Amino acid sequence: MSELTLTVMRLGFLAVLWLFVIVAVQVIRSDLFGTRVTQRGAQRAGRRDAGRPQAAARQAPPQQRQQPAGSRQRRNAPTKLVVTEGTLTGTTVALQGQTITLGRAHDSTIVLDDDYASSRHARIYPDRDGQWIVEDLGSTNGTYLDRTRLTTPTPIPLGAPIRIGKTVIELRK
Repeated sequence: MSELTLTVMRLGFLAVLWLFVIVAVQVIRSDLFGTRVTQRGAQRAGRRDAGRPQAAARQAPPQQRQQPAGSRQRRNAPTKLVVTEGTLTGTTVALQGQTITLGRAHDSTIVLDDDYASSRHARIYPDRDGQWIVEDLGSTNGTYLDRTRLTTPTPIPLGAPIRIGKTVIELRK
């Protein structure tokens, strides 16, 4: 084998090795600092929409936040959200037709002190029929409903466990 071929192979191997190191550093960086970038983006959006409050920009449209005025609650409709596992075990939130946000951000309805939760991890909101929907907000580790990872907004059956990291939440009557 010629000296030139051997040198080209060494340089190619070195380039592939450095590419691997760079990709590994980017993955670690996104795991450590990914949530901060999201918050800065939300703050920029708030400055760009000077007349609109930030909270209104992040919440669901009005038809999803509240039940229609003429509708009555269904007979088996849940009335509360209960944390059954995790650091907040026993915490209860009354369901009053508003959107409930879950995550590590301080402005979340339920603030999760969990290393596996994102800043804005998930939200739970009522639809027009009074049924509650859970939606993952692009979290790193995912949101699970009955051991199934959520990819789309999904209706929540009464008593079904919603898992976010080490925290488990259920809808109850």
